[in-house]
Amino acid sequence: MSTSSGIKINHLFQQHPQGTVLLSSWLVNQGYSHDLQHRYLKSGWLTSLGYGAMKRTGDTINLNGALYSLQSQAEKNIHIGGRTALGLQGLSHYLELYQKETLLFAPGGTNLPFWFKKIDWETKPVLIHTSMLNPNIGLIKFNEKTFSIKISGPARAILECLELVPKRFDLQEAWQIMEGLSALNPKNVQEILEHCNSVKALRLFLFMAEKANHSWFKYLNVGHLNLGKGKRSIVPNGIYIPKYKITVPKELS
Repeated sequence: MSTSSGIKINHLFQQHPQGTVLLSSWLVNQGYSHDLQHRYLKSGWLTSLGYGAMKRTGDTINLNGALYSLQSQAEKNIHIGGRTALGLQGLSHYLELYQKETLLFAPGGTNLPFWFKKIDWETKPVLIHTSMLNPNIGLIKFNEKTFSIKISGPARAILECLELVPKRFDLQEAWQIMEGLSALNPKNVQEILEHCNSVKALRLFLFMAEKANHSWFKYLNVGHLNLGKGKRSIVPNGIYIPKYKITVPKELS
């Protein structure tokens, strides 16, 4: 391999965070041709992870390191959300569940690349398509050792959980999580709620936040929220809450 090629790969390694994936399409845009990439693979500098994805040889990649590259290199609107995001922030009561699988949220039509799906990650990635919120609102940075990724902040994450109630998320677990969200910023919560287009999630969020008697709840302007019309039955044979026009389990009334 030529000296100039060696200088280029060293520059790449200096600039690119360890523990993350290198996407072939992104490398081309950075001036690393397919031919040059092939030479790096052949010489052992890089190791293939599947079509279109590589890592520096000897590097250990976890799911977050792969997600970093999808977010920053492929510019995909995919983020960790729901129970998983709450668990990463120490806000989940069911630690073993959030560690077992990683909930990824993305707009409809967004897919995970084949190389990502074929790798046996430490947790099972579950992709959930939703248009409940703008893909960029309510996200925060989660820091790994050498890089950071975007995940749902607490308010967005609990809304994502509530959107999955009752088929894919337990309402009692959502309530236990809401009880612990006493430190939310009402201004941030208001902004996220105003952009949320899930009537079910909004009504459940307001019902639980009021029931939990959080201090930030009184600062919300509920009149600015689109709570829709008509009743919503979350579960059968529950208790009807007239204020929010929802039917919830008896144990939550």
